[in-house]
Amino acid sequence: MREGDALRVLIIDDEALARDLLRELLDGMTGVRVVGECGDGLAAIDEIGRLRPDLVLLDVQMPEVDGFDVLQRVGADAMPEVVFVTAHEEYTLRAFRVNALDYVLKPIDPERLGEAIRHARRRIASGRRAAAVEQFEGLLEAMDGRDRAQRAAPRRITVRKGETIRFVDVEELTWLEAARNYVRLHVGDETFLVRSTLKDLLRTLAEGPFVRIHRSAAVNLAKVDEIRPLPGGDYAVRLLGGEKLRASRTYADDLLRLAH
Repeated sequence: MREGDALRVLIIDDEALARDLLRELLDGMTGVRVVGECGDGLAAIDEIGRLRPDLVLLDVQMPEVDGFDVLQRVGADAMPEVVFVTAHEEYTLRAFRVNALDYVLKPIDPERLGEAIRHARRRIASGRRAAAVEQFEGLLEAMDGRDRAQRAAPRRITVRKGETIRFVDVEELTWLEAARNYVRLHVGDETFLVRSTLKDLLRTLAEGPFVRIHRSAAVNLAKVDEIRPLPGGDYAVRLLGGEKLRASRTYADDLLRLAH
């Protein structure tokens, strides 16, 4: 990167709303150009090699191939400058601090993001590549013993309500409902739409308390008040708030097994 050139940034985050917000913030910064974005780790690995960005904004918590997997598969030597984007998780933050790696917490603070971008630009200009490689290797070593499934499971989901971006705690979800190419999240009396299939969202939440009760519905077991058999093998499921759902006989065994 030559002095005066725009900082070429690749955004990697599995949440479309988070990518939109990052792009919007970066577009408002002088001397910064977003060259691409990825919604999953596998695509990120390819795009890093193809685009060769100066900087990657890398989400830590992604299903299947998370941010640490991306770093490991690309390799410390080939990895561009990185600012990690993460929800609060103290072990991970300690690993970043110990290895002097920069990160931005979700929900994104525009001032903190701007500070991280300025720091990244200075690090790139200094040309201290050997130090960066050592920092990446130290991070991978620190995270090696961690359970990857636990790291990949999100604690919050980013949703949009009108013009407002909300962060919904996964534990607060009562049930999930398939709606074509979206999933309707039920949180008490509120509902939110996220672009995903029910199957993909449940895979992301694999370590959570959710169980499928129908081909188009899944329920948070912690929010279930009562399960009652119905004629024909189906079950009536009543939630703590009084809402009633129906569990089809196809999924009843899993529901009853996990409810015990």
